[in-house]
Amino acid sequence: MRKEFTFENFERAMDFVNRVAKVAESLNHHPDIHISYSKVIIETWTHSAGDITEKDRRLMEMIDELIE
Repeated sequence: MRKEFTFENFERAMDFVNRVAKVAESLNHHPDIHISYSKVIIETWTHSAGDITEKDRRLMEMIDELIE
């Protein structure tokens, strides 16, 4: 799963990334995070399953809630 988020500046993007880190840690499921100034790309899949699992879906749902 891959989602791209755009913010007004670097500081807001980093604030989002730090909140994503807390969510990921709470689920013990850690996405790949790519940061380019105000753009953040989140990618997740379950390496041990070699596919997208319910953990990935739940993580992305929780990340989406950070935006709302």
